[in-house]
Amino acid sequence: MDEFQKFRDMGYTDAEIQQAIAEIKSEESSGSALQKSFARTQTTAMPVQSANTLVAGQLNQDNLIKWQLELDSILERVEHILRGDKPRMVNGNMLFVPADKDEEKIFNDYGVAEIMRVLTMYLNRNTILSNYDEETINWKVMDFGYEVSDLIFLKYEEMGLDNLEKRKRYPMIVRELVDAVHSGYLRALNGGERDSLRQARTISQSENIPPMGGMGGMPGYGLPRERSVLNPMRYLRGKYA
Repeated sequence: MDEFQKFRDMGYTDAEIQQAIAEIKSEESSGSALQKSFARTQTTAMPVQSANTLVAGQLNQDNLIKWQLELDSILERVEHILRGDKPRMVNGNMLFVPADKDEEKIFNDYGVAEIMRVLTMYLNRNTILSNYDEETINWKVMDFGYEVSDLIFLKYEEMGLDNLEKRKRYPMIVRELVDAVHSGYLRALNGGERDSLRQARTISQSENIPPMGGMGGMPGYGLPRERSVLNPMRYLRGKYA
């Protein structure tokens, strides 16, 4: 009880000292209850909501990135065009209907498979996630145009272009293939696609990082307790709380 004697020496009576201790205990009790209540709201309701938002945001971000890197839909559309399938709108969705007549089918199965085999080597993630300058892209796309044009020209009968009406479509088909590859390479211009994905990831992670703790982002300081500076027993708080 040396601490009591110090306050007696300062002129405080035993009754005043006991009253000060009682005030401290009362404040500590109410403050602890309030702190626990606040902590429960931070560790139960709010994190559940934050977790749901975080998961949903992460899923949406992953879906966006997957869609951005997915080229199957483009290749599928090209294959439909090569087969001569007809686009139709059904219930607001674009569907491709097989051609009714053989003369409407541009390439046979071999021709479609041969062109698609070449095209998949150009339209893929490796291409769009590369880093090319404009001159390199122009040369690559020009070479592709020459090669695919020669391929069809040299094997047009084997590929199903067995009449004049089908062969009339040859220049436009080459143009469509070249444009599709060119668009894919432009996504890799100066590493643009990689930078876009990197920035999207960074923004998503920054937005989804939960706060460190309570108010002000400092753990344990969500509800600062107010204490009277006039109570001489404040420094004994830890001993008698």
